Amino acid sequence: MHSKYWLSCRFGYSTRTQFGQYFVALAEKSDNVKKMYSVNLELISSREIISFTLPRLHKGKQWYVDFFAHDPSSGRLRRKKYMLDRYKRNRDREDVASMLISNLTEKLKAGWNPFVNASRTRQFTEFSLVLKRYRDFIVKSAANGSLKKKTFDDYSSRLRCLEAYLDETGTVVKYAYQFNTALCIDFLDYLIYDKEHSAKTRNNYRTWLSTLGTWMKDRLYIDANPVESIRQLRESEKFRDALTPSALLKLKEYLSVNNPYFYQACMVEYYCFIRPGELRYVTIGDISIEEQSIYIRPEISKNRKGQRVAVNDSLMRMMISLKIFNYPSHYYLFSDNFMPGEHLIYINAFRLEWTKVRKALHWPDSYQFYSLKDSGIRDLANAEGIVTARDQARHSDVAVTNHYLKQGSNVHEETKHFKGEL
Repeated sequence: MHSKYWLSCRFGYSTRTQFGQYFVALAEKSDNVKKMYSVNLELISSREIISFTLPRLHKGKQWYVDFFAHDPSSGRLRRKKYMLDRYKRNRDREDVASMLISNLTEKLKAGWNPFVNASRTRQFTEFSLVLKRYRDFIVKSAANGSLKKKTFDDYSSRLRCLEAYLDETGTVVKYAYQFNTALCIDFLDYLIYDKEHSAKTRNNYRTWLSTLGTWMKDRLYIDANPVESIRQLRESEKFRDALTPSALLKLKEYLSVNNPYFYQACMVEYYCFIRPGELRYVTIGDISIEEQSIYIRPEISKNRKGQRVAVNDSLMRMMISLKIFNYPSHYYLFSDNFMPGEHLIYINAFRLEWTKVRKALHWPDSYQFYSLKDSGIRDLANAEGIVTARDQARHSDVAVTNHYLKQGSNVHEETKHFKGEL
């Protein structure tokens, strides 16, 4: 039956427009239809914020893979097709389609757009290749004298540090455009909180990052320098506070119930003052039950010296209760989920987990994971004296006195038995 005749017979409307007006009027009276109408509107609106659809294989008279992506020139989704008819066997078509769908999906999720101006494809240059080209650039600049040797050494060192950060934290930066402000902020925070660098050193790295950003912008790898919006720190600015005794007690109550293995990590930081960069390498075999100490091997120590630190009674009991010594000696003390294991934990794992705890306890940003070391030095120095705290910390800079002292190498008995707040 002809649609116009059917509309006239069934509803008394001679055109689809009149029928549409009837449907809208009906929708205003019916709650159920209102809901349907609202859902349809939401679906229509959602198309405006979808930047692409996932690729799909179509079989029939023609075989092809297609998807829709946002076309900036029209402001709408536009179809992109890849024909497969040149492959004669269906088996070959399916194999090619599978690889094509996988590659296209990865590229689309990474931000690739087939309808963006071709000049922007440089932004999808692999970041590792960009860094290689930058290294070649500074080598060439140093060779022709346009870059001083000291500057070349500084740039090379900072570049190695950035590459080490990506490796140690497991941060995945595949394409050039992913060199953004968030990445740069995380890298600078890593220098302050995980590597213990001063505000001055952090600011020097920020300056270098800005030169790298300018170099990438000039070569069209990125649209804008992402470092420009990141401010310098005042070199006397305090970015970390020691935890108060009440905060330490609150931490103990929270973690002993919710995450006992991370609580153990906090206790090691508080009682043993082991840097996060060293702590991730400590194995079960480094812990001596008889001597009640942890050996920091020279290859993992910041100062490249092998030294022992005392294990407090409370921490030793915690280790025994968690059955730490039942694991093989080559296991790392902190691995996946902060339990002993064979996998080397990322250096920023402690800080990221601490951020979750800090949010749960509604603490200020100045309470950092490394604040536990500050708190432990303060409490040990108050309880047993500055020399004991100095030797346990394995450095000459004592935060509570701000004086440089001669470093000792002894494991003090007092450190094993003093009563801390954590």
